[in-house]
Amino acid sequence: MRVIRTVAELRAWSRQLHQSGKTVGLVPTMGALHEGHLSLVRAAKSACDAVAVSIFVNPTQFGPNEDFALYPRTFETDCALLDAEGVDVVFAPAPEEIYRRGSSTFVEVAGLSDRLDGASRPGHFRGVATVVAKLLIAAEPDRAFFGQKDAAQVAVLRRMTADLGLPAELVVCPIVRESDGLAMSSRNRYLNADERKQALVLRTALDAVEAVVAAGERSAEVLIAVARANFATEPSVRVDYVAAVDWAILEPVKEVGSGTLFAVAAFVGTTRLIDNFVVE
Repeated sequence: MRVIRTVAELRAWSRQLHQSGKTVGLVPTMGALHEGHLSLVRAAKSACDAVAVSIFVNPTQFGPNEDFALYPRTFETDCALLDAEGVDVVFAPAPEEIYRRGSSTFVEVAGLSDRLDGASRPGHFRGVATVVAKLLIAAEPDRAFFGQKDAAQVAVLRRMTADLGLPAELVVCPIVRESDGLAMSSRNRYLNADERKQALVLRTALDAVEAVVAAGERSAEVLIAVARANFATEPSVRVDYVAAVDWAILEPVKEVGSGTLFAVAAFVGTTRLIDNFVVE
């Protein structure tokens, strides 16, 4: 496995593969890898001839009071995991390689960037869209792989790639969960033992909503009330949002139907967690 530090070297690697008729997959990450990330790697390997994984803790997607300085950085362990999965390249640039001195250009998806997580974290999706655009331009992949857990991010990136005419296909992979149902997240490691138990309310709230949907309920108002009633059983958990939205535009819907995104976000202690499901 090769570690690449510069955009020029990454682009040269990708173009050489394309010249020989091979396809390239990209898995963008911020490191602190877990099984959810590795599921994206396996999906990329099954769909592409060669796979690059980026490890870059992107400063522009963190707010001033968020956890950029504390975000877990486990580069050597991450590389060992990726090497074992047969990844071809790890792209691990320095911040100044991505954001050149004097850089003043950002990508903002108007409207979508202010919804769900964007409403809670102003500027977050501008940072996400900018860094993903830079990674797609640098790696020139045929496909880029993302997890459904970050469903609002997926909506923003789908719109961005369509609007900019970026050729990479975005592949969305299922949420990977711990054995007790908690969605895997690099931030789960922030939770102490009590908070880890409290965090399960995100999943139980979604399970309750899914059961009511399966029984025939379609009113978003009713479903949101069901989720909030479940959250109320864990008073230490602070709900950020509970929403039923059109996944393409992240706008609220009155009635859920096939493809509706039902998403939740909550603070467990000081750790903000997200989860969701898509109505089938």
